[in-house]
Amino acid sequence: MCQYSAKDGYMTPWHKQHLGSFAARGPGLIITEVNAVSPEGRISPQDAGIWQDGQIEPLKEIVDFVHSQGARIAIQMGHAGRKASTVVPWLDRKNTAVKEAGGWPDEVVAPSAIPYSPDSLTPREMTSDDIAKFKQDWVAAVKRALMAGFDAIEIHAAHGYLLNAFLSPASNQRTDQYGGSFENRIRLLLETVQSTRDIVPEDFPLLVRVPGTDYLEFDSSLPQWHIEEAAKLGQILAANGIDLIDISGGGLDSRQKITSGPGYQVPYAAAVKKAVKDTGVAVTSVGMITSGKQAQGYLSDDSVDAVLVGRGFLKDPNLVWHWADELDIDIHVASQYGWGFGMTRTHRHRKH
Repeated sequence: MCQYSAKDGYMTPWHKQHLGSFAARGPGLIITEVNAVSPEGRISPQDAGIWQDGQIEPLKEIVDFVHSQGARIAIQMGHAGRKASTVVPWLDRKNTAVKEAGGWPDEVVAPSAIPYSPDSLTPREMTSDDIAKFKQDWVAAVKRALMAGFDAIEIHAAHGYLLNAFLSPASNQRTDQYGGSFENRIRLLLETVQSTRDIVPEDFPLLVRVPGTDYLEFDSSLPQWHIEEAAKLGQILAANGIDLIDISGGGLDSRQKITSGPGYQVPYAAAVKKAVKDTGVAVTSVGMITSGKQAQGYLSDDSVDAVLVGRGFLKDPNLVWHWADELDIDIHVASQYGWGFGMTRTHRHRKH
């Protein structure tokens, strides 16, 4: 999850301790917060980025530490689209960051000139040159991610950011090759997937986060992205080099109505998993998965292939360790921590 603690797009010691604290405690995979591929693609002035070479070194320091703990780490990359240039959420979740606060309100772009909410600024509709620039920025960012040593890349195409905004007819009303039909609305995402796959090694894992829904089902008259399109997209992504599909949703339109609850997004992931059956592509879910037994239940009933957790780790960096104890399984944690619980190379740890 975003930490809003970068300086000019550079990750700071905060990020190193934040991600490092997870690496020492047994996760299967760490995924960074979204890194913007261009300065105007940040959510806020305090967002992390990967648009210039100088940003590689602090990222590499994090990667190296994660690897030293026997863990793996993916970089999540994206562009905020019409949700760019905002104030950090603990100050104000809705206001635009003006120029005096380091923002770029005049450079906020989207597929169409449609604001996220009545209170949001109206973005500028992207021209063909804008789209070409995004593609160029993306390719350069992928190359930097490889130089930093990441084990995988996740393309962020959910939560109302740029690629998600192209997917949904609620935010994309273009009449060119990037708007209108389903095939046109998914075009930029597929081009992004292909350009990434063309650069990374053949066996390099490529992940994508996409929405299962816009959560606008309460009004069928509203143009919207729905689970049938998500399932169809999943099949297309599976045929275009994606290794894992991360199903999330929400954040595209302020009119959304989300009924949250334990594992509330799992049914969307399960539908996509069914659609990509026998392709070898893994499908994950996220959202209010709060215990090891709950997570194991989704794996056991074949709803998903893995679970992802965000907020739970903010509250409890030991989450994986606690879940492992709950499920009575062994994990690897840093020796500096594990020895106090009887963990050695030859003895199983004590839980207490």
